[in-house]
Amino acid sequence: MNMSDDLFDNTPTSSGDYDASSIEVLEGLEPVRRRPGMYIGGTDERALHHLVAEVLDNAMDEAVAGHASRIEIRLDEGNRVTVSDNGRGIPVGEHPKYPGKSTLEVILTTLHSGGKFSGKAYATSGGLHGVGVSVVNALSSNTRVEVARDKQLYAQEFSKGEPTGALQELGPTPNRRGTTVTFVPDTEIFGDRKFIPKRLFKLARSKAYLFAGVEIRWKCAESLASDDVPAEAVFKFPGGLADHLAEQIGGRECVTAQPFVGTQDFPDDGSDRSMGRVEWAIAWPLFSDGSTSWYCNTVPTPDGGTHEQGMRAALTKGLRAFGELTGAKKAKDLTADDVMVGADVMLSVFIRDPQFQSQTKDRLTSPEAAKLVENATRDHFDHFLADNMDRGKALLGQVMERMDERLRRKQEREVKRKTATNAKKLRLPGKLTDCSGEGDGETELFIVEGDSAGGSAKQARDRKTQAILPIRGKILNVASATLDKIRANNEIADLVLAMGCGTRKDCDPEGLRYDRIIIMTDADVDGAHIATLLMTFFFQEMPEVVRRGHLFLAQPPLYRLTAGKESRYARDEAHRKELEETVFKGKKVDVGRFKGLGEMNPAQLRETTMAPESRGLIRITLPQEFEDRAVVKQLVDQLMGRNPEHRFNFIQNNAGDMDREMIDA
Repeated sequence: MNMSDDLFDNTPTSSGDYDASSIEVLEGLEPVRRRPGMYIGGTDERALHHLVAEVLDNAMDEAVAGHASRIEIRLDEGNRVTVSDNGRGIPVGEHPKYPGKSTLEVILTTLHSGGKFSGKAYATSGGLHGVGVSVVNALSSNTRVEVARDKQLYAQEFSKGEPTGALQELGPTPNRRGTTVTFVPDTEIFGDRKFIPKRLFKLARSKAYLFAGVEIRWKCAESLASDDVPAEAVFKFPGGLADHLAEQIGGRECVTAQPFVGTQDFPDDGSDRSMGRVEWAIAWPLFSDGSTSWYCNTVPTPDGGTHEQGMRAALTKGLRAFGELTGAKKAKDLTADDVMVGADVMLSVFIRDPQFQSQTKDRLTSPEAAKLVENATRDHFDHFLADNMDRGKALLGQVMERMDERLRRKQEREVKRKTATNAKKLRLPGKLTDCSGEGDGETELFIVEGDSAGGSAKQARDRKTQAILPIRGKILNVASATLDKIRANNEIADLVLAMGCGTRKDCDPEGLRYDRIIIMTDADVDGAHIATLLMTFFFQEMPEVVRRGHLFLAQPPLYRLTAGKESRYARDEAHRKELEETVFKGKKVDVGRFKGLGEMNPAQLRETTMAPESRGLIRITLPQEFEDRAVVKQLVDQLMGRNPEHRFNFIQNNAGDMDREMIDA
């Protein structure tokens, strides 16, 4: 099969090839089995373990809601996992919307069913999307659910999302309550991948830290135990995250003798439902690269999000205010990175109706979380600094040393940038609208597609720190072009001039004229293709720029949803549906679709995509397992090289398995 460089075959077909019979309607859980990547992010090892997290999250929700005190996770031979709790148990009565079916069967076989949409059954929950256990069921060759409820025991079994028999009533069980879910992942979906005991053991342990009131019991078959993974263990940590941080820090020396730890309920909004709470534990070890752990409703959010923004704001504003109090005037120039880099940070929030970046919940996007966390933690941090002035001054001094180093590096880059601007032999492209570099923030270059988008971006930018470089359409695919053709291409020549750091063996990231290079394309297929071509350019021509974390993707919205005076932006169709089912549920929503960045007015573009305080960025990096450059080069050649067969085979075999590290910038 031949495929164009665009990866799409646009050859017209006759109308006879496309009629009513061509339209498929997938029912029940069939969409999950057909496209598992849409629900669990792929079929790789990470997705396999996400199945356990989905079931465990449901059990944790029972504990957080106050209905369960004990959870057990067991790994047996045959890739079989069992998660049980002593909570209320899944309802087993006939569901009013589905006569003849038990509620348990509806929950296990129907997407978007569960007790977490209205908020009546759970004030805060991690399994908010309501697809977790049904997706696990769909992707398992065997699933068995036992429910002990009202002193009776019930059970039902399923295979590949379909019930293999009716709900059974097994008789009285006066001393048992709760739900037990046992499942075996389907080899048709996951191949021969196996659960890793150490990974599940760490997952169970981390959940116990996140909710001090729960006891989590771990068990695994003797044949799966090892020096790192015992056959049995019990986790219960009364100190919560503070215990976790103490274990992680160990004997390392820190800037402050006591870490910054605490918990705070969010203020009541007048309704009967809890607004939630926040718990944190932070230390600043000496000579450490630091680490961060973010959670929402006990669900790990490795890419951070709005709760992270709130904590960063509280710490930064707190240290600036302390600096003013103690006469350290330079403290006003502190940034969040100065405070956070090198710190060991753990943050856990419990909020109502959380919004996540995707079904895998890697990033929290609930806008209210930022202000809730900031307000709840700021006073505590102010007291942490002021109650012991020596402690506060020690931390401020260490953070200001990092600030001085950052400003020194920035000044060196700025000298190089201005030298490049003024030197005739290093002329800059005429299309580049440069920044002055005189602001407090780090400098950024936005690469945008087309003059129309470039015009909006120029009006939306911060002139001191943000530069704009429009490019014309799809740039040359450098992975399939000769060196002479690359050098002769005007668009690539403009990119190289604007970067100022050279290419290939002459690439020196120290000469890069901007702190961040941000690819900002339309939120559609063409925009994604342009972004892919640009990422390929940077990987091949400026690999060290990528490796050092200077390259980012902007996240412009595709839709604007409005109901009354409330407006929200959606990144894609899935995010739009999520907002309609949560924020705008039951409301008449006006949906506007942006055809491109050029159609957004400057205020909208700034608010959603360019302003550091409200935007989201995706950092483009090389995953740890692909640090061997030869492996990555082979992958890029497959996707972007001259042979379309390689591209087609890769897409067929790996659709849905791609993963990107996301950060808040």
